[in-house]
Formats: sequence, C-alpha cells, structure tokens
Amino acid sequence: MLDPAVETTTLDNGLAVTTVALPHLHTAVCALFVKVGARFEAPDDNGLSHFVEHMLFRGTERYPTSLALNTAVEKLGSTLHAETGRDYSLFQLALEPAHVPAAIELLGELLGRPRFAEIELERALILEEINEDYNEQDIEINVDDIARGLVFADHPLGQRIIGPRANVQRFSPADVERHFQTFYGATNANLCVAGPIEHGRVVEQAARTLAGMHAGTRAIVPAAPPPIPGPRLQHVRDAGSQTSLSVLFRAVPELDPMYVSLVALLRVLDDGMSTRLHYTLADQKGLAYSIHAAIEPLADAALFEIAGATANAKVPSLVKELLTLLDGLRSGKVTDDELAKARVRYRYETLASIDDAAAMAGWFGGTALYYPPPSLSERLAQMDKVTVDDVVAVAERVLAPSHLALAAVGSLSRARLGELRGTVNEWR
Repeated sequence: MLDPAVETTTLDNGLAVTTVALPHLHTAVCALFVKVGARFEAPDDNGLSHFVEHMLFRGTERYPTSLALNTAVEKLGSTLHAETGRDYSLFQLALEPAHVPAAIELLGELLGRPRFAEIELERALILEEINEDYNEQDIEINVDDIARGLVFADHPLGQRIIGPRANVQRFSPADVERHFQTFYGATNANLCVAGPIEHGRVVEQAARTLAGMHAGTRAIVPAAPPPIPGPRLQHVRDAGSQTSLSVLFRAVPELDPMYVSLVALLRVLDDGMSTRLHYTLADQKGLAYSIHAAIEPLADAALFEIAGATANAKVPSLVKELLTLLDGLRSGKVTDDELAKARVRYRYETLASIDDAAAMAGWFGGTALYYPPPSLSERLAQMDKVTVDDVVAVAERVLAPSHLALAAVGSLSRARLGELRGTVNEWR
C-alpha cells in the first residue's frame, strides 16, 4: 500500500498529535511544529522567533543547563534539531522507536518548562551568526535574504529570519517570555511522530507529558502581499573573484491548481545533470560550476528560485543565457520526453520519502499547520495528469519579467553591472 496510515488526535489543551505509521522502518522521528517565524513578527520583533528557538536550548526545570538538556537527548542516541523559518519553527528528534516516549517527554520539558537562562551567552552566539552575513565594511552580503527583500519589500515575509543586529542586541528576557507565551501554545502547534509506532501509545504519552504546554491561541497569518511589479535588480559590492546570484520569481502557492505543474516545470529545468540548467549553463557553456533551481513553498505564496555563483566576468553572460533558457520554457519548447522523465523521478522521490521518517513528519505534521496535506497517492495522481501544455502555461504565468527579482553579491565593474542591468531590463 502506497499511503501510510495517518491518524490525528487533539489533546484537551488543543495540541494536535499526528502519527504516520511506517512499520517497515527501524527508526522514528518526533517533530513538534509551531506556527511562528519571521512572518509573524513586527519590525521591532524581527529575529525574536529565532532568538526564542535558541533560548529554548538553555535548559528546562528538569534539565537546568544546556549541558544537562543535550546530555539527556544524546543518551537517547539522538540530537535535538531545531530550525526557524518564515512560516514555522521545528523541534525534532530522530531515534530508535523504543525511545519515542522519552523523546515526547523531552519535548514536553522543552516547550512546557523552559528556563530561558544565560541570555547574554546566547545573544553573543547569535550576533556571531549574524556576522556571517556581513562583510568587513558591515554591508549585508547574504544574497538569499537580499533577494527576498526585493520580492516582499516591507512585508514580514521580506524580513531576515535572524533579524537585524540592533534587535538582537536589545531583546530582553521579557521579550523572550512574551513571544513564547504568544506563539508557543498547544493550539498553535502540531506534534507528529513517524515510524514503526502505534497511535494510541503516542497519544497517551503526549497527553501525560505535553499537558504542561499552555493552550494559547492559534496565530493569525498575515496574508502575503500582492506581487511587486518587476523586474528588480540589486547589486551589492563585495570583494572576491566570484559573484553570488539569487534569481527569484513570485510563483503560485501549493493550494493553487497549477502548483503541481510548477513542480514539473522545476524538474524540466533542473532535476539531474541532463536537464537544461546544468547541462546548458555548466556542462556546455562553462558559465557556472554549480547552479540549481528550487521552489520555496510558503503558506499562501511560493518562490521559484535559481541560485548559483560564477566568476565576476561571466555574470552578464550567465544571466543572459539563463533568461534565454527560461524563454524557451515560456515559448513552449518542452518535450514529452522531458516531462516523462520528470514524472519518473518525481515518483521515485515520493516513494523514497516513505523510507524517510523526517520527510513524512514534515509533510503530515508541518503542512497541517496551514492546511490538510494531500496523500502521497493524490500527489502522484496529480503529477500523472500534468501535460506539456500545463508546464508551458505555468512557465508563462510565473517566469515573467514582471515577477523577476535578481540579487547579485560580488565585485562587478561598472561596465559589467551596466551590461547586467541592460539584460534584465530588456528581457521581455
């Protein structure tokens, strides 16, 4: 049977507990997803979600130090993985199925009884992390964040996840506690356990050890802004022999009927060394050693991204050839063979995800923060129905000059920057 058994029970405090039964596996994943991130932050709070995530590692009532907490996690053979995004935050442990009850108990400690100790130590670490995104002249050089700022401008989705240095320097224990109380309630979170587990036992353990989470309220999602007309280009000067590029297009969200066609489009462009992006730009023209494309799905929007780096002298030529490739997709130069290969590879990766407990937890737990996730068989059936005309139609809709935002970080001469601007502005 293709689709795993997925069950959800809501606890008395409002926490959704989902299990994905994968009896063929020998490991399990416990993942707690919280609807909090940069999207939910006012400018003065930007970076606070990431700051709270870090502070949660500083110990709990039972494990009062970071050493005690991490030792408890590692005694289970696991590592506490956490990440903050724009739409959600994640706390995850991968381990043997026998240790799932202890993992759920640890998550209960983490989210129910945090100490928020040693804030100055954590502040110093985050400030060091921020320094990675700035050069010696204190100019921001994180090309991904710069590009997203072009796409979303002053909307919270355009904010940096880590926040600005000034915010991190002044966040107080009261700010941490306020943000935690606002967003880290049970009704604003989903626990998903994937692996060879039984739903009833997981729910029973969660009811015992996650009851300490306050109920809170479900966060209201700020709607994505309307698209800003492009093309937009921003160059940030930085020393070095290469320029980093992030080429973004505002795309259709996952709930849009054209989204699966967008996934097919991505795979026609970049899914292996024989597809257009690598073969043409790297293999045949030598314009970049590495260049790749991806889709970043958000709750009600998506970004179609092409990213890479190349020698400063090659930047105008690389962008010109890239836009020519995209022109071919928009004008209908997509073959049945390309789409057939994309389907085969999509099917393989979907089947492989059933052997990946973390992938299953992400799909059935993380996605459910915003909408019910379709089954795997539904996703495959949707892909099987995509036609070449569908791929061309979504390419015409998404890969348009009006949707283009391009960020370049590197040492471009005035002449090369002028050539790059001309290429972008003349694209039709």
